[in-house]
Amino acid sequence: MASSSQLRCNVMAEVADTGVSSRAERKALEKARILQRESERKIFRLVGRVLKKPEAERSEEEAAVLLLHTDTAKELSRRHVRSRVLKRKQEEVYDDAEGLQNKVRQLAVAIKQAHHVVVYTGAGISTAASIPDYRGPNGVWTQLQKGRIVNSSDLSKAEPTLTHMCIRMLHKEKMVNHVVSQNCDGLHMRSGLPRNALSELHGNMFIEVCTSCSPVRECVRLFDVTERTSLHRHGTGRRCSQCSGELRDTIVHFGERGTLEQPLNWRGAADAAERADVILCLGSSLKVLKKYACLWGMNRPASKRPKLYIVNLQWTPKDDLATVKINGKCDDVMSLLMEELDIQMPVYDRADDPIFTLATPLRPEEVDSHTREVIAPPDGEQEFSADTGGQEEDTAVQGGWFGRGYNKGRKKKKKAT
Repeated sequence: MASSSQLRCNVMAEVADTGVSSRAERKALEKARILQRESERKIFRLVGRVLKKPEAERSEEEAAVLLLHTDTAKELSRRHVRSRVLKRKQEEVYDDAEGLQNKVRQLAVAIKQAHHVVVYTGAGISTAASIPDYRGPNGVWTQLQKGRIVNSSDLSKAEPTLTHMCIRMLHKEKMVNHVVSQNCDGLHMRSGLPRNALSELHGNMFIEVCTSCSPVRECVRLFDVTERTSLHRHGTGRRCSQCSGELRDTIVHFGERGTLEQPLNWRGAADAAERADVILCLGSSLKVLKKYACLWGMNRPASKRPKLYIVNLQWTPKDDLATVKINGKCDDVMSLLMEELDIQMPVYDRADDPIFTLATPLRPEEVDSHTREVIAPPDGEQEFSADTGGQEEDTAVQGGWFGRGYNKGRKKKKKAT
């Protein structure tokens, strides 16, 4: 098979012999490239069909094809291996009841004996609140790769899950010292977990800030403030009540670097990781968190690094380093853990949700500054600061921190097809 450089030389030689213009040369070269690509595709399809057959069932002609196109056969074999490995990593694996109980018992012992426990959380702890994850079987990116449309109700309707409440209770019982979350859904804050014990590395959908004020002024809202924001565009359209500076969201999108002190609290995350002797990872693929070396004690000798416990149904890049890998749903694991620790199972109560006391009310002129649904107050009276226009119960995700990632992925999928 001719290489592109050989092809160019051949075409140029032909053009030189005939004495035609450079424009004709470019056209001839492009035509030759098209023909070469088509020839390569035909060879790949032919070799691919042969490789699908068991070796014993291949004819002499088919065996000759593989000998003739050895490099192509090797490349297709490598692709097939990579595809099988990727598929295996995406599969959800469940521990049996006895195995799950034994692993949770080991986790409970580790937590009791630990001096400093840090919990890392991902989208998997919020799926029970009807917020989809990214890489699970029904995750956003997974569905987009299959060409499917992703639907979701307003994310502000979600409430803290059993896992969120258990983490808050473990912190109250001084068994968890700090929580580092990749989630933007604000459910850790709404569970009652103290802000100083929480690092929301990718922001919080309920918080907008004024960076013109010093120190940075924070406004907690009862609705998703990211309606008008996206990658590198963080203005929410509202103004600071003190300096009239533009308010911005706190979301750290893919491809951005978070610089806000709060709610990201990188200092708290790094300090907690430095002191940790046990790290519990809940519902995170760890494909993003693994990149943050400061969270894993990699500056310590291997024998002095924190013990790692991972709760996830799928493979993670840290599995080989884990003391115990627990293949189970986060809520199921946390329920068993609370039993092992003999701690009462907490329940979310809207009346105790701190967001209502933390929230800054909109000024009269800002009432129509958004169309998001407002979280209903504890007394049950539905209050809205803007008309939602009879929004349906289940609509396609649009705008905001979640929707922007969705739309970006969807555009990539369209371009690929």
